Amino acid sequence: MQIRLLLSFFFFTSRKNPIKTPLSVPNFFRSINNCYSTSSFYTRRSSAALVPLRMAVPPKLASSFTAIAAAGSGLSSSEVGVASKLWIKYRRESVFAAYTPFVVALAAGNLKIDAFRHYISQDFHFLKSFAHAYELSEDCADDDDAKLAISHLRKDVLQELRLHNSFVQEWGIDPSKEGNINSATVKYTDFLLATASGKVEGVKGPGKLATPFERTKVAAYTLGAMTPCMRLYAFLGKELQSLTDSIDSSHPYKKWIDSYSSEGFQASALQTEDLLDKLSVPLTGEELDIIDKLYLQAMKLEIEFFNAQSLAQPTVVPLTKAHNPEEDRIVIFSDFDLTCTVVDSSAILAEIAIVTAPKSDQAQSENKNARMSSSELRNTWGLLSAQYTEEYEQCIETILPSEQVEFNYEALCKALEQLSDFERRANSRVIESGVLKGLNLEDIKRAGERLILQDGCTSFFQKIVKNESLNADVHVLSYCWCADLIRSVFSSARGLDVLNVHANEFAYEESISTGEIVQKVESPIDKVQAFLNITKNYSIERKNMIVYIGDSVGDLLCLLQADIGIVIGSSSSLRRVGSQYGVSFLPLFPGLVKKQKEYTEESSSNWKGQSGILYTVSSWAEVHAFVLGW
Repeated sequence: MQIRLLLSFFFFTSRKNPIKTPLSVPNFFRSINNCYSTSSFYTRRSSAALVPLRMAVPPKLASSFTAIAAAGSGLSSSEVGVASKLWIKYRRESVFAAYTPFVVALAAGNLKIDAFRHYISQDFHFLKSFAHAYELSEDCADDDDAKLAISHLRKDVLQELRLHNSFVQEWGIDPSKEGNINSATVKYTDFLLATASGKVEGVKGPGKLATPFERTKVAAYTLGAMTPCMRLYAFLGKELQSLTDSIDSSHPYKKWIDSYSSEGFQASALQTEDLLDKLSVPLTGEELDIIDKLYLQAMKLEIEFFNAQSLAQPTVVPLTKAHNPEEDRIVIFSDFDLTCTVVDSSAILAEIAIVTAPKSDQAQSENKNARMSSSELRNTWGLLSAQYTEEYEQCIETILPSEQVEFNYEALCKALEQLSDFERRANSRVIESGVLKGLNLEDIKRAGERLILQDGCTSFFQKIVKNESLNADVHVLSYCWCADLIRSVFSSARGLDVLNVHANEFAYEESISTGEIVQKVESPIDKVQAFLNITKNYSIERKNMIVYIGDSVGDLLCLLQADIGIVIGSSSSLRRVGSQYGVSFLPLFPGLVKKQKEYTEESSSNWKGQSGILYTVSSWAEVHAFVLGW
C-alpha cells in the first residue's frame, strides 16, 4: 500500500508557493531529492512517517558500520575539519576494506598463518615508507608545532615497526626474506613517497619549492595521503575488537587487533587528522581539492592492499568468489520504495497529481476524465493518509502475539494475511477516491528519470548486469502502484533496462491514467507468492543462490524465503513484527565473521532460506562489498 508515506508528501505541498504547472514537475522532483540527503538514514516509526535520523556521531570516534553511515548527516561544515569531512565523504570505501577476505578471515581467527606472515612482511615495507614520508613532511613543515607533531607521529610508526618485530619473534617471520613485495604494496608506497617528495599533479617539483608556504603545502598533501590509512586501521581495529572476547586469549591474532584498537593507536590517528586540519587552514579551494583527490586515491590503494593479500583458503566473501557461471546462478531480488529510493513512490505520484491538477473546477468540462482541483486533491490525500496511518498501526497491534514466540514461518504467514487484507482495502479506497486519475505517462517517466536512488544502489546493479562472467538475474518486486515509474528510474540513462520489474500498473487511456490500478502486488502475501512463482521457474539443474534485499514488513516473508535475506534501513515495524515471531536480526559483518569461523575446506557456507535469521546493513555499500567485493 503506497499511501504509507504520504505524510512526507505534505511536507512538500505545504510550502507558501507551491508549484502548480505541469512544466514544473521535473524541477520539483529535483527539489524533492535535494530535501533528502542520500547520506542520511531514515526509519518508519509508523508506516506513514518518514523520519530522518540525524545522529551527530563524530566521525573520528565512529567504530561501527552504522555509526559511520550516520556520521555527517547532522554535522554542519563548520563543526568538522578537513579530515573528518573526507572520512565522512569516503566512508563507503572503508566498508570495502572490512569486507575483504583477508580482514574477515583475520576477524574470524581462522586466517592461515602463512597468509598472516605474508601480510606482515608486506606491511613492514609499507610502514618503512610511512616513516620516510613523515620524515620528508617534517622537513617541509614551516611551523615548529607542526614539525614537533610530525616527529611524534613518526616515532609512533617506528613503535609500530617494533610491534612487527614482536610478530617476527612470535611467528618466525623475517620481512626482508619473505618473498617479493606485491604490486599493491608498491603502488601505495610509490604514491606516498612521490607525494611526500612534492611530485603531485599541479604542484612544483621537489627542487623548486622556493617559499616556506610551498613546502608546507607539500606537507599538507602528504598528510592527505597518509590520514585515510591511519583512520582506516583505527576503524578496523575497533570493529574487530568488538567481535572478539576481551577475556578469551585464544584468538591467534588478538595482539594485532589489540594494537590497532588501543588508545595509543586511536590517539595517533586523531593526531594525524588534527595535523591535516591545521596544515589545510591556509590552503585555497583548488589546493583542498588536491587533498581530496589524494585522500580518495589513498583509500582505494589501501583497499587494493587488503585485497591483494594471498589466501589459500575458502572464505565467505565475496559471495561471488566461488561462482561458476556454467553451473551456478545468482538471483537478486530487491524491493523498491525506500530500499532503492530515498523518497517513497506514493509521495511522488501524489505530487505529480497535485502539480498537474487544475487550480479549480471552473475550467473543467463535464466528462468522465474530469479531475479534482489541486486543493481537493491535497485534502483527499490528507484524509487517506490519516486513515491509513491509524488503521495500519491498529492492524500491526492485532497481528502481534502477546509474547515472543520461537521462529514459526507458518504462523507469521497467517498473521500477515490480515495485514494483506488491510492493504487491499486501503488500495481500493485510493482507487475509489479518484486521486490517481489524469496523470500523464510522460510526467511519470520524467519524474522517474530524475529520481535519486540510495547511495550505491545504482552502481551495485550496474556492476551485476555489466559483469559478463556472472550468471545473474535481478528482479525488482514492489508494492508501487505504477511499474512505469520504476522502469523509468532504471531507464537507459542508468543502463538498467534489463532489470525485471514486478509491480502494479496504472490503467491508461491515451497515456492518461484512468485512476484504476491493475492490481498485481498489493500485499505481503502477493509479494511472497510472486517471489515463489519466479523462483520455481529456475532450473534445478543449476545451483541457485537467491538473495533478497528489503526494508519493510511487506518484505518479511520474501526475506525469510531467500537463501540470504538482507534488511536495509531501520524500519521499527519490521523489527517489531519479526522479533515477536522469532526472527533474528544479525548485523551482516558480524554474521559473516561467524560464518567464516564455521567455514572450512570440508564444509560449505550453509546459506539457506527459512532459517529465521536476517542480516542487517546500513547501506548499499555493504550489500555490494558482500556480494561482489571490490
